[in-house]
Amino acid sequence: MTRIHVMSDTLANKIAAGEVVERIASVVKELVENSIDAKSKNIIVDLIDAGTKEIKVTDDGVGMDKEDALLAFERHATSKIKKDEDLFFINTLGFRGEALASIASVSKVDLRTSEGEVGTHVHIEGGKLIENEECDARRGTIITIDDLFYNTPARLKYLKSDSTELANVTQYMEKLALANPSISFTLTSNERKIIYTSGSGDLLKVIHEVYGYTVSSNMIEINYSSDDFDISGYICKPVVLKSNRNHMTTIVNGRVVKNADINRAINDGYFNHKPDIKYPVVVLNIETDPTLIDVNIHPSKADIKFSKLEELTEILKRIVDEALRKTLLVREMEINANVVAPSVIIKEDNILKEDGLFKTEEQLQMDYTKVEVNEVKHTFEEAKENVIASSDETKEINEDIKRLDLTPKGIVMQTFIIAEGEGGMYIIDQHAAHERINYEMVQKKMKEATVNKKIMLFPLTYEFNPSDYQLLINKKDVLEELGFTIEEFGINTIAVKEHPDWLREGYEDVLIKSIFDILIEDATKFDRMKFLNRVAATTACKMSVRAHEYISLEQAKIILDDLFKCDNPYNCAHGRPTIVNYSAYELDRMFKRVMN
Repeated sequence: MTRIHVMSDTLANKIAAGEVVERIASVVKELVENSIDAKSKNIIVDLIDAGTKEIKVTDDGVGMDKEDALLAFERHATSKIKKDEDLFFINTLGFRGEALASIASVSKVDLRTSEGEVGTHVHIEGGKLIENEECDARRGTIITIDDLFYNTPARLKYLKSDSTELANVTQYMEKLALANPSISFTLTSNERKIIYTSGSGDLLKVIHEVYGYTVSSNMIEINYSSDDFDISGYICKPVVLKSNRNHMTTIVNGRVVKNADINRAINDGYFNHKPDIKYPVVVLNIETDPTLIDVNIHPSKADIKFSKLEELTEILKRIVDEALRKTLLVREMEINANVVAPSVIIKEDNILKEDGLFKTEEQLQMDYTKVEVNEVKHTFEEAKENVIASSDETKEINEDIKRLDLTPKGIVMQTFIIAEGEGGMYIIDQHAAHERINYEMVQKKMKEATVNKKIMLFPLTYEFNPSDYQLLINKKDVLEELGFTIEEFGINTIAVKEHPDWLREGYEDVLIKSIFDILIEDATKFDRMKFLNRVAATTACKMSVRAHEYISLEQAKIILDDLFKCDNPYNCAHGRPTIVNYSAYELDRMFKRVMN
């Protein structure tokens, strides 16, 4: 008797559902992507109890006739591809024909659809057809999923809490909205509106609708074209950073993807502009020839393969870094981010002039208990005014900030330099500023064709365990390129006889140890550029004046002058801000000299 047999369609669909339908967000993803492929302009997702009880998706797409409405629930039934060659030219979000069959096998599905004439109503429970009838005509599709996993209790048991499931759905809907700015998306949960986008076609407006004013007003526009890739979208200034990568949205040929290499390249573009533990808000569209990518590598189509990945990652790192370097990045402190400052404030004796209106200081004084803060909802137009395009014009702004003529007035807590300039009061972190100066000095020294070396009167010796010793010896050429002359000195021991002249005198031992540690740590996945950057950053940090270390005002002035000669005066080598600005208006507001 044969032991091998063909599974029933219902059983096969339940097994397939294990890969396609992982959680509530997976169902929403598949249904909404079908609506997008159907050329919908308005898509509404209504959830009850975060979708555990009901998921309803309404669209105004092309709809289906009676025959297609039934075929849509058959396994591997699709309108997206017809022949083998179509796999190389996929331009739709769905194409396998598995999602609806899988969803229907583990839930109760109610479908109402029409091409604009006769409507079709299909009801399926656990993969079995219950109803198939005509219904009212409405162009588009309404599909309702009830009691997900009702017939697979093990899967139902492992759904997360309602709040977690709703958070995952919300996050994916946000990304779909960012990927499709010309479509209006609405998400509700228990009749409470969570997401709404207008479908205006303006990506920056969608960013404003999803993330709000603070993010949308701190975006930098990106536009780049090459023979293989067209890249457009927005990246945030380093003043807006998040604690995880969830806000890095990359869209390839209209598909939201999670690709670790792409995210890493974007993050590397922020190197020296932010701390390592923080991540940017990014929305980037990458358009390329469909033959250069493979979207058929993951059950949920969440990742893709690139045939020219190395070229793409290098482009992303470069254009992100260049856009940030051309942008004014001095951090401005706002006493109340919801209040718009007047454009002109001029003090004359006891009179304050605000946009042509004169008031005495007595009129400006007010009892603190009577102060009312006016909450102003920032509009998209206000946010758009602050967005910087990635162009040569921004470089002029960058050069202006480098020419700031700041006069140090004092040093607070032996850490912060207080300076005055045309823009108001500036607070400079003495260590971060000096670190930036030394970092760029070391980098320039590294790039020089001839490395100047210092011969050590007494060579320094370092003993390692066998594995670390082998790693260092294998990278001996890297150390020699930096300007070190090293020799083997007994068992698992290295002697350093010469070192590059950019090592600060008196700090040679600690700096050499740090460089060896970095090389050992990076040896297994060695990246020359990252290694050199880490060496420069670590060296600069240890060579620089420390927090709580006394410096004179003369030394502070030298630090300020040297800082504004740097290519990037805004951040230390580890991404922390070097300088913060309080405008005259903001200071007046702090002391209630102005009340609007």
